[in-house]
Order: sequence, then structure tokens, then C-alpha cells
Amino acid sequence: MSSNSVKSGRPAYDAGFLRRIFDRRAAAFGEVSFLPREIAQRMRERLDFIKVEPARILDAGCGAGDDFSALRERFPEAPVFGTDLSHAMLARATARAGGDASWRRLLPAALQRALGAHGPRLAQADFAALPFAAGAFDFIWSNLALQWHPRPDLVFPEWQRALKVGGLLMFSTLGPDTLRELRGAYAEVEAAHGVASRPHVIDFVDMHDLGDMLVESGFEIPVMDQETLTITYQSPESLLADVRRWGAYPFARTLAGPAGGSRAAGAGGLAGALARRLHAALIAALEARRREDGTIALTFEVIYGHAWKAVPRKTAEGYGVVRLEDIGRRRPT
Repeated sequence: MSSNSVKSGRPAYDAGFLRRIFDRRAAAFGEVSFLPREIAQRMRERLDFIKVEPARILDAGCGAGDDFSALRERFPEAPVFGTDLSHAMLARATARAGGDASWRRLLPAALQRALGAHGPRLAQADFAALPFAAGAFDFIWSNLALQWHPRPDLVFPEWQRALKVGGLLMFSTLGPDTLRELRGAYAEVEAAHGVASRPHVIDFVDMHDLGDMLVESGFEIPVMDQETLTITYQSPESLLADVRRWGAYPFARTLAGPAGGSRAAGAGGLAGALARRLHAALIAALEARRREDGTIALTFEVIYGHAWKAVPRKTAEGYGVVRLEDIGRRRPT
């Protein structure tokens, strides 16, 4: 998938709408934070095989700050910065940073000054427009946040800009198989009721396309892999409740919400009676997917990636840059 296809194939980005969604969901997000916590642990295990000693760290899409403690423990001498689009999420992150600040008293005074007096530095910002200088960070970490931005082809260049040359980007995101059971149930219901098919789930980007975007954005040695995780539920209602807490639908202003209830604004929304019938049919479609053990499965395709900011090929004045290690290399014939 090229950058152009990402731009044309995904709905228009409404940052204000996305921000309001996560502001509303901030209080309940902790109820489904078990998934990002598990993925963060798996990212840390991958980090064991990478040599990096950052001087400054950015947690891009830090949410409520769940990963701050682990990042500080792993790199105690590096101040951690956090950015998120949601003010309510950042407010929770601020409270969390203040709540565990007692550990600072155990550190040398010089290290306390280096880390700052108020925990991680936090900024409300879009991924694709970070409020930081070029080359501000040695390490950018982003855990299950990139999927909510419909233009990763714009996010990667911005993350590349904020990294120092040789800096590391490590991220996790969700792939196209995520929520496939819910997507299939919606398709069945719409077909059975003669309703035009509409997106109820984010159009998650394929792993290989993300790898291509990394290279196009000036990263090198990208490493991508993925795994499939399955979460099981006892009822369709509990499944839909978790999807509502997880989900973000910045393009769904006039669509039915992820739990089947109408989120209509004006004539484009479903009539209440029809919305209720479709919701009941959705519950039945999910019930029909019960497995032999009686549970209902929900799939998450988790994509992991890391890459390094490449040495620029040209200076700001347009002169070519040749690395010493490239001198003398034979060109292929």
C-alpha cells in the first residue's frame, strides 16, 4: 500500500472528534488496559535484544501513562516525555506520575535534577505534529496507539524528525485481522437486513505497508513481526462493552456506534427502531459464534516494529552525505 492509497483508502481524519472520544473514555479505559499492558511487556522483551542507551525518551500516545514506570526503570538516567491527543488521558497520566514520585528521593541529587521535579513531561499533541525540536529524542516508544491515526504515512516522518540520527523507534499497533469476528457479524447483519455495508471497525494497516512507510520516511533496518492474540468473552454484551472502551472511530460521526447503538448526527443516522433491530441481530450473530467451550472469541493481530533513524543522504544545503563505512564499497555490476 502506497502513501496515496493510505490517504484515499481511509476516511478523513477529525482530530477534534478523536480527542473527544478518548476524553470521554479515559475514566473507563483502565478496565481494558490489560491488553496494552500485556503488549508493553512483550515489547520490553524484544527490547532485551536491542542495544540502546537513550538520553531522552518520548512515549508517543502515552495515554494514562501506564508505560512510564517501566521506561524509567529500564532507563533510569533518561527523562521520559509523553504526548497524547487526549487531555483527559494526560490528566490521568499526570496524576499517576505524581503518585509514584516518592522513588525519586532514593536517587542521587544530580539524577533527581536530570529527571525533573514533576515526573514525565507531558504535551497534548497530534502524532503528526509533535511540539518538539528536530532530533530531540534518542528513543521513541509507542504502544498500541498508532492504529488510531488514519495517516501513519504522515506520523512516521514526524517521528523520524523528532529522533536524533541513529535514534530508535519501537512501536506496536493493530493489524487487519483485529476484531475480525465483530466485522463479520456486522456484515452478516447488514446483508440479512438489506442495509448498506458501512465501516464499524478501523481500517487497520497491514504490517508490510507499515514497513514500507518506515523506509520511505527515512528509517533503516526496519524489523517487523506480528502475532495473533485471542480474548474470550462469556457474553456478546461484555465483548461489545470492551470494544467500546478500546475503540476510536474518528470517521464515524454519522454511523452506528461500535456497540450497535446509534451515534447519528442528522439525517444520515439510523432510525432508532432500525438501530435497535440491528443491535439485537448483532447480539444473535455473536451468540452464534460461541465456541465449544461456550466462550466468544475476539481476535487481535498485534504488529511490532522497530527501526533506526538513518543518516541523511543530503545536508540542509543540498550537499550529498557519504558515510565513511560506505567508502570503498563495490557497486553491484
